[in-house]
Amino acid sequence: MQTSRSASFRLVAAVAILVSLAAWPAAAQQDRKETVPGIYNYTQVDASVACGGATDPSAIAELKKRGFVSIVNFRLAVERGSDVAGEEAAAKKVGIKYFHLPLNPADPLPSVADAFLKVVTDKANQPVYIHCATASRVGAMWLIKRVLVDGWTIDRATKEAELIGLRGEGLKTFALDYIKSHEKAHQR
Repeated sequence: MQTSRSASFRLVAAVAILVSLAAWPAAAQQDRKETVPGIYNYTQVDASVACGGATDPSAIAELKKRGFVSIVNFRLAVERGSDVAGEEAAAKKVGIKYFHLPLNPADPLPSVADAFLKVVTDKANQPVYIHCATASRVGAMWLIKRVLVDGWTIDRATKEAELIGLRGEGLKTFALDYIKSHEKAHQR
């Protein structure tokens, strides 16, 4: 009887451990969201990348303190609340490289994805902070990068992109079409 209870206890303990380990990645991803003054929807992806939505020029000094070397901004200069010139000036003032890659969410261009992949894969630009207004465009571009550069599956990359902020079906379709048309060129 003692052996049977012991075996049952070990089985229950093993199942509990497996369940907690399976839930850990999702919980860990949710913990990467932070509140950063002047930045909407800030998400630390890993040691070399953080993503966000609308970013006020006043937040650039904080990004420098956090060690970022460059910023990629997908916002259009004509968007309400966008301050491309102010953000670029703030980046220059603190010594951060600034890449403005305007991406129209209603009509995204493959050339912007091409430029993004070039910037984000250049080690001289890391760590990099990437943003738009809500982080939806960031999520779409990050989905492309994860699949084509990092070799992630589309499902895994899509889950992370949605956590970052990908919401628009048009942007998701754009990203998936871009991946499909470029995957042979990026295969190792």
